[in-house]
Amino acid sequence: MKKKIFVLLFLPWLMSSCDVAESLIKVVEEEAPLTQQEVTRGLKEALRVSADTAVNIVSTVNGFYGDQLIKIYLPPEAKIIMDNKDNPLLKAVGITKLVDDAILGMNRAAENAAKSATPIFVNAIKSMTINDAFAILNGSDTAATQYFRSKTYSQLKNSFKPKVKSSLGKPLVGNISPNQAWTSLTSSYNDVAVFTGWNKVNTQLDEYVTNKALSGLFLKLKEEERQIRKDPKARVTDILERVFGENIFK
Repeated sequence: MKKKIFVLLFLPWLMSSCDVAESLIKVVEEEAPLTQQEVTRGLKEALRVSADTAVNIVSTVNGFYGDQLIKIYLPPEAKIIMDNKDNPLLKAVGITKLVDDAILGMNRAAENAAKSATPIFVNAIKSMTINDAFAILNGSDTAATQYFRSKTYSQLKNSFKPKVKSSLGKPLVGNISPNQAWTSLTSSYNDVAVFTGWNKVNTQLDEYVTNKALSGLFLKLKEEERQIRKDPKARVTDILERVFGENIFK
């Protein structure tokens, strides 16, 4: 408060210097408490930056495949294939390459589908209320991500699944589609399973890959939100610095 009074008393004299005046105005603005509108605008900006960055990361080539945290591996039902991949019968049918092709194809399908997330996130940001903003403000360091999840998950799944299904049918790896790679893998395994007594594997990939793609996207959103909250370098706009630089976020 004393700093503000000092500025007001000596403002006429100090205004003779534009540089000094601008600096003092900035001090006053930084000293002023955040308004509800600023908090809302800052949190909307945080959501926008986090969403843009996360979508850009996962939708590029190798966005999923090259990231061990979100890379999509074979479905749990196919664990028996991996457990027995060194079996001479499976080696004879080229099981290692079949596994590699299936995994790469699934990740490519997820990367393609992720591009459709942006407009859904944009709509969620536009509909954000002051109450939503302060719930995020007073929540955990992933509260914004949780807001996104609650507002967009169903829409994202409805958007992702047909795109994943379509991508799984396209030749994403060489001239082979992920579905073809998966069918080749499971058929080759199932042919051997007849002689070994192993359980057969019959899994539809679209539901599995869709769920894994969404899990990976929201994991990246969490990482981006935490960066903005904790790292000043991640606050790439003035409003982010203004809002997330306040002690109430620490």
